[in-house]
This record gives sequence, C-alpha cells and structure tokens, in this order.
Amino acid sequence: MPGISESCSVCSAEFDVQFRYQMEDTGAGFAFYCSQRCLERSQLAGPDAHDGTATCDACAKRFQPDLVSQVLYVGGRRRYACSLGCRGQLVRESNGVRLGEIAAADEPTPVAAVAPAAPAAAVAGPAGVTMSRPSLGPAVAMPVVPQPQGRRPVPAAAKATGLPRTLAIFNHKGGTGKTTTAVSVAAGLASRGKRVLLVDTDAQGNVAVSLGAEVERSLYHVLVMGLRVADATKQVRPNLDLLPSNETLAAAELYLAGRQNRDRVLRDRLAAAAEGYDFVVLDCSPSLSLMNQNALVFADSVLVPVACDFLSLVGVRQVIKTVKNVNSLLHHPVQIWGVLPTFYDSRAKIAREAVATMKSHFGDRCLPPIRAAIKVKEAPAQGQTIFEYAAGTNAADDYQVVVDRILEARASAPAGKATAGAAVAAASA
Repeated sequence: MPGISESCSVCSAEFDVQFRYQMEDTGAGFAFYCSQRCLERSQLAGPDAHDGTATCDACAKRFQPDLVSQVLYVGGRRRYACSLGCRGQLVRESNGVRLGEIAAADEPTPVAAVAPAAPAAAVAGPAGVTMSRPSLGPAVAMPVVPQPQGRRPVPAAAKATGLPRTLAIFNHKGGTGKTTTAVSVAAGLASRGKRVLLVDTDAQGNVAVSLGAEVERSLYHVLVMGLRVADATKQVRPNLDLLPSNETLAAAELYLAGRQNRDRVLRDRLAAAAEGYDFVVLDCSPSLSLMNQNALVFADSVLVPVACDFLSLVGVRQVIKTVKNVNSLLHHPVQIWGVLPTFYDSRAKIAREAVATMKSHFGDRCLPPIRAAIKVKEAPAQGQTIFEYAAGTNAADDYQVVVDRILEARASAPAGKATAGAAVAAASA
C-alpha cells in the first residue's frame, strides 16, 4: 500500500508518512512532520502557536517544560511528561508493563473478578516425567464489576448466558487458530442469513488473505484518518462485510497511545455502524496490545481458541486475567462466552487431557473441539473458507457446531435484549 503524501507542518517539505511520530492530532486537525527534528521543533514551539509549550505524551496535556525531569528519551525518541506521575507512566509503558500492572501502580487493588486458581494438578509427561498442569480456576463466576462514581453497577455475569453479538476472538498465545476461527464463525453466521461485520484488528492482515480479498482502505483509515466505516468495508461474501487491516495498523496503535480514552477509540468509531449488523466478529492479535484493549472494550463477549497442548493451557490463565482487568479497571462488562479447543487429535493423550481440563474449569462454556485437519491449513491458500474449500469435513462440521451454539444463544436471549450499543450507554449512565 503506498504511503500517505503530506507537507511538513514545520518546513513545508513534501514527504511520505511512514511512522506514527510523523503525525500529530492537534485537536483541530492533523500536523505532519518530515523528520524527528521538525517534530521536536514543533513540540518546543507548539503545533499551532509559538508559545514554548509541549504536549505530555502520557495525558496529552499541553504545558511549558521547565524541569529536566519533564524531558526524557524512551523508545529512541524524545518524550514529554508534565508531572512525575506521567513520567513514571511513560517509563513503565516503555518497559512493556501490562495493563493491569500499570493500573495497579496508580489505583487501589480492585475486587477480584475471578476466584483464585486452585493448586496445580499433576500431568504425566513424556517418558513418565511429571509436569504441572496449569490450574485455570473457576473463571466463569464474576461478581458485580466495580464502577466509578456516578455509574450504576453492571453485573459482569449479566451476559454470562446472553447473546454474543460483538464477539472478540482472542488469546495471548499465537498459533491457536484465532484467524481461522474468526473467518469460519463469521462466514458460518453469514451463510445462515445473518448480517456480519468481520473486523481484523491484527496488523498481519491475515483475514483478508484468508478470504481472497484485496485491501484498499483499512481499519487504519477509520481510526486515524476518520474515514467512515462504510467507505472502508468490503463485501467479501453474501451478508459478510470485511473491515480489513495491514501493516499500517501498527502506526494506528501509536496514534491511539496519544489519545484521551485511548482504550475506547475503536468502540467510538465503529459503534454506530455496528448497529446495522446482526453480529460483529473481531479477530485479535496474539498479545495484550492497546489495539486488543480497544477490541475487548468494544466487544460484549470473548471466544478463546485454545490449541490442545500444554503451553496453550498456560495462556488461558492470562486471558482470564485480561478479561478481569477489562471488567474491573476499564469498567466494561465483557465476559468469556466460550473456550474452543482447536487442533484436536483424539489419538494424542495431551489433547484429551487438555480438553478434559478445559471442561472441568469452564463447564458448558467449553465448546466441542475443532478436530485437526490439513484442509484447514490449505483453505486460506485458496482464499476460501473451510465451508467453501472442504464442506462436509470434520473441521467444517465442528465449526458449524460453534455457529449453532451462537445462534442458539440468540434464540434463547430474552425478548427485548439490549444491543451492545445500548448496553454501553446503560453502563455509562
């Protein structure tokens, strides 16, 4: 995809925007900088006034740097902090501190949304070696989510058996089948006559490749450039619209970092358009990134694909912790709707034990496993879904079961069930 050509707001030179630091939202529009030097000149002089002020990279407040401690270098470039608290936040973020740890440093410890994990059980490993099976804990029981002053408390378990209308496909660990699951679930729902919006929030852009779609405009243009969702989506199958992504999404994440309410930008941009669909499916990247925080705040439910191996079981504990943090720290009532075992081979002992462990901890939320099949890996190379490429195979039938469970949840939802947008509005009232 070609770069965005702009004129430098400082020296007026024409250049292609390639990095996030070359763009700055001034409130009245965007300012562009062709080099680090022009950026620094703009921050010392102010993007719209020569008043000697700078923008705090933590809270976006404009201030006049007077102390050496207010200027620091992290990530190879100059950053500004208006206070010691903001300086500490920038340093913690540069060290890769996770969401929960950042919040824990500044706020009282919230009420735990997930019960403590039980002691680890022993699992027989190769050649008789005993391994420690990760204990997931009874993660499905969630009490009332702590809310800030002026908000009505929203029970986190209120949607425990409700409709997964905005579904995030999420797991911290890679290689668990997230993109395949997102594409298959979205395509399966669309084939049943439901209008579906499939959103790729992973900069790898594998969703478009899996569906054989060419990317022209992407999620980057919606988040950063303010493009209408309808102008960025593309119909890829009957009833299925795709909002794709590519490598430019990495720059969008840096843009989000400088915004107020930075974990809610995706929701604000997509909420109105999402009301025109029966379901929204979000394919997330394998990390706890700012983009994934946005996806979880936008979603009402999470589907966790888990490969049937030991390390993937360990990753489920981090997913539970992340969902707890989104509930208690970001004040959004998202819940784990289902855990989906993938790459299941009934001949492998570790696969059988992994499914047994998930069933024991998640009960009915543990969906029937997706059986391993080479056709699942071949389908993306043809730009087809598993239903198009290998209809009638075990994997296709297994994903149809997941689609059935989602539709059953909709059919059993109480009449007049609030939409995702209405639920967000109620939580903010």
